Amino acid sequence: MSPADAELHAALLGRLERELHTLPDKPEESACSALHALWHLAMGHALSADAALEHELPSLNDGAVRQLRMLVDQRLTGTPLAHLTGRQRFMGLEMLSGPQALIPRHESELLARAAVGLLKRLARPDRTLHVLDVCTGSANIAAALANALTPALIHAADLSPEAIAFAAQNLAHLGLADRIELRCGDLLAPFDEPAFLGQIDLITCNPPYISAARRQTMDPEIRGHEPELAFDGGPLGIRILNRLVKETPRWLRDGGWLALEVGAGQGPAVLHRLSASGQFPLIEQLPDASGELRVLLARHSVTS
Repeated sequence: MSPADAELHAALLGRLERELHTLPDKPEESACSALHALWHLAMGHALSADAALEHELPSLNDGAVRQLRMLVDQRLTGTPLAHLTGRQRFMGLEMLSGPQALIPRHESELLARAAVGLLKRLARPDRTLHVLDVCTGSANIAAALANALTPALIHAADLSPEAIAFAAQNLAHLGLADRIELRCGDLLAPFDEPAFLGQIDLITCNPPYISAARRQTMDPEIRGHEPELAFDGGPLGIRILNRLVKETPRWLRDGGWLALEVGAGQGPAVLHRLSASGQFPLIEQLPDASGELRVLLARHSVTS
């Protein structure tokens, strides 16, 4: 790094350390990782915050210096880093990121890892597994399943046409377009046909689970830049979760699994709903690093 670059780096890092407001659900971002990502972007290299720290900083020309200063200004006025770079890492994948869909969160890797684990447990040499991922957004969960080389036919859906179009771009970017079929529609409705009913081994969902009251208090960086549809869980935040508990047995085969991410504090209520339904005799509970129940895995049985 040249003396001029070093001086610029120190000045911008100091500014970011003083002024940057980071969010708990985006732990990958710090003043350092943000600066590295924007520095690379100023030179035309789109990298996520995670990936940027893995690469040496290039020397900047005069045009790149001006661009970097503009990018830092944009970040400090609230534009999400992932929207500026157009990248977000999820389960080791450098995914596209944009305002059409929720920015994939690291916390959702708990659901993705659990779903990959389920498919490996269910794998049999004599049959192909069938998976539905609903509320797919940018297709991050579906992409993680496909990238894990699990022997499965994966279908994904979202209510938002913009999200589905963006998911298609994402899968093409990742080289996974031929592994996942995308459909647009409300929850499981796009798959309401005989080929799917009672045939699914795994349904995954990271649904909207923010209550109406809480949405009004969300950080402006989220409320002003990410799609409201991706957060709207109804008055209490569990409208979609309740629908999934009620509706998924029509699609799951005997022994098939439902894998859900739930919001902080919602786990016990959704666990009770699953148990009370009589459709899921085996339920596994997965806490996050703080001990909060965030993922539920429920095995369906037609004889329960």
